[in-house]
Amino acid sequence: MSAPSGARRLRLVSATTLVVANMIGTGVFTTSGFLLADLRSPWLVLLAWLVGGVLAACGALSYGALARRLPESGGEYLFLSRTLHPAVGVMAGWISILVGFAAPMAAAAIAFGEYLRDGFPGISPQWLGSALLCALALIHALRMEGGNRLHNVTVGVELVLIVVFVVLALSRLPAEAVLQPVPNGGSPAAFAVGLLWVSFSYYGWNAAVYVAGEVRDPQRTLPRALLLGTALVTLLYLALNAAFVFAAPWQLLAGETDIGRVAARALGGPLWANALTALIVLVLVASVSALTVAGARVYARMAADGELPRVLALRTSGPQLAIAVQCSLALMLLWTASFKSLLTYIGFTLNLCAAATVVGLIRLKLREGERLAVAGWPLAQLIFLLGVLWMAWCAIALQPIESLW
Repeated sequence: MSAPSGARRLRLVSATTLVVANMIGTGVFTTSGFLLADLRSPWLVLLAWLVGGVLAACGALSYGALARRLPESGGEYLFLSRTLHPAVGVMAGWISILVGFAAPMAAAAIAFGEYLRDGFPGISPQWLGSALLCALALIHALRMEGGNRLHNVTVGVELVLIVVFVVLALSRLPAEAVLQPVPNGGSPAAFAVGLLWVSFSYYGWNAAVYVAGEVRDPQRTLPRALLLGTALVTLLYLALNAAFVFAAPWQLLAGETDIGRVAARALGGPLWANALTALIVLVLVASVSALTVAGARVYARMAADGELPRVLALRTSGPQLAIAVQCSLALMLLWTASFKSLLTYIGFTLNLCAAATVVGLIRLKLREGERLAVAGWPLAQLIFLLGVLWMAWCAIALQPIESLW
């Protein structure tokens, strides 16, 4: 299902900002606190973020090859349907709908409400989050081009503010925190499970493939957008987490869910903490915006193939009804307390889904040979698969109940 020629509005900048906004979310501002508690070393925490970026880049190279071969919207649903089996694609489509988009949208909306609660004491976080979901759904459904401009501006401002914070924070890091001796780190299995958490923060490097049917010159633009977005976010994550884990002795930061705010307070007092909170709110807006754009295209792709009602298929002006359905599902999860347990399994599930997609690429490459150009072949694909399998095996060993779910 390719979009009509006039509907291919997205250029390299829009596709790249879509990748960046999907990747940068609340995870980068919270995960390192848990990593410090388990690994007990700021340097191991930074190593986890670096390895996570390498795995994301290997995945982006693989998805870029598939995007050149199948330059249509739909993401894993499209790829797995074409490379493995339609039934596997349908399963991946439902995983994307429920685990990949609706649940993260609801989680980001709740976080948005929580961060703004002090500014709106009479309004519950659920209502604030609901307002965000509905507002962005309307923007993208009624005027896609206007939504793209808003999205690009939001991501641009977000990146500038993150860079400013990183530069200021790194210049004020206490030497004793950077040079402090650290005990032996956690076990390799603990590192692998921590890497699974990190991979959730990186997930989104594949975002542009969901709107491939609306990208101009997708064979060239998509691979570039995937790699540019992944490389940019990897550098930002390393710099940002260096500012976090060295802002104070690691013992004071270990286990802190809001490590970003704690680190900012340690470096610059309440003013810095409040400024970073405002930045996180902006990040959440950009994240929900990107999820709204990308997720609705999975609905539209499945509808075009007859797996969902045809009325959800992509139209010239965009998948308005699919956006509405996705927003409704996210609102249902937003107001349902049990959805929180689902979020703990997102990293595990989505990594296995991405691994299946890379297996599909390998099968397609073996079948088509030199006709299919795959960057990094076969090293990048093997690194990605081995990394995912290692994370999954260690997660099963250390957290069997969560993994079984």
